[in-house]
Amino acid sequence: MTHQPSPLTPRRLARGVAVGGLLAAGLALSTGAQALTVISFGGASGDAMQKAYYGPFAEQTGVDLTPGDYNGELSRIRAMVETGNVSWDLVEMESPELARGCFEGLFEPIDWERLGLADTLIDSAVEECGVGTFVWSTVLAFDADALEASPTSWADFWDVEQFPGTRGLRRGAKYTLEFALMADGVPADEVYAVLATDEGVERAFAKLDEIKEHIQWWEAGAQPPQWLVAGDVVMTSSYNGRIAAAQEEGNNLAIVWNESIYDLDYWAIVAGSDHVDEAYDFIAFASQPETQAVYSSEIPYGPVHPDAIAQLDEEQARRMPTHEENLEGALAIDTGFWVDFGEELEQRFNAWAAR
Repeated sequence: MTHQPSPLTPRRLARGVAVGGLLAAGLALSTGAQALTVISFGGASGDAMQKAYYGPFAEQTGVDLTPGDYNGELSRIRAMVETGNVSWDLVEMESPELARGCFEGLFEPIDWERLGLADTLIDSAVEECGVGTFVWSTVLAFDADALEASPTSWADFWDVEQFPGTRGLRRGAKYTLEFALMADGVPADEVYAVLATDEGVERAFAKLDEIKEHIQWWEAGAQPPQWLVAGDVVMTSSYNGRIAAAQEEGNNLAIVWNESIYDLDYWAIVAGSDHVDEAYDFIAFASQPETQAVYSSEIPYGPVHPDAIAQLDEEQARRMPTHEENLEGALAIDTGFWVDFGEELEQRFNAWAAR
């Protein structure tokens, strides 16, 4: 098994050329448009997008924007495009699904000259069919009131004797197999080399076998913090921003940044959309440092416009996946690996989980 290395690294995350504001981005806002349907992963992130992007964009442009949410199912988008019944215009995508959908022709190629942002955003935000919008992490989170000691690694997550109780993991191969290998002692920077072998895959599933009866599987990003607060699980994998939102509500939840997995989410225009012009206007609006700073102030996901970081205070910056301390021991998702082997591994995971 061979794969291409991920383009997302701490060096690439840090790199970006800071230029201009609204006018420098070449934003040409539409007026009198009929509608624009924007689909995200919802939850606390969707709430932040409403405040930073949806409301202000609709107010300034007169575009009738309709937000919605989903769980990242590429199959739903594929069905729309194949039947010609496209009801979504702009969707938030994780990088492997973006790359796969781009290859299948499910998304409009981005006209970066038209958008005018290729030399402005961090390198990893610039893709053939997607425009990066924020950097996130999947972390180990736990209920600090439910555990006598604090876990510090995925090895601790697997230790049901020292840390008894039900655990939460995302129902799927992606992230779950990486965490299993790290729990089995594989260093973060060697995970994908090991997982690219048949022996590595066997090793990951064997490790999952050890705690299968202790796992509660989540499918939506809102579930892990809800389960922690309700006492359904004592620790879980989770998107860092969702845990931060629960912390701000007064819940004593904690994040372990060590051995976290980070990546970007992207805006992608669905092929066959009737509102491509409005979609470009929205992407340009949501990529400005001012609007990005508002979003990252509401939920601690890292902005992709370097100038936005300067608008955040030190406390806010420290909560971002992009903060130097939080990148220590972290793993950049290997998009190429999941594009090449994702479907095969997801099928195997589903069969394993059903047993």
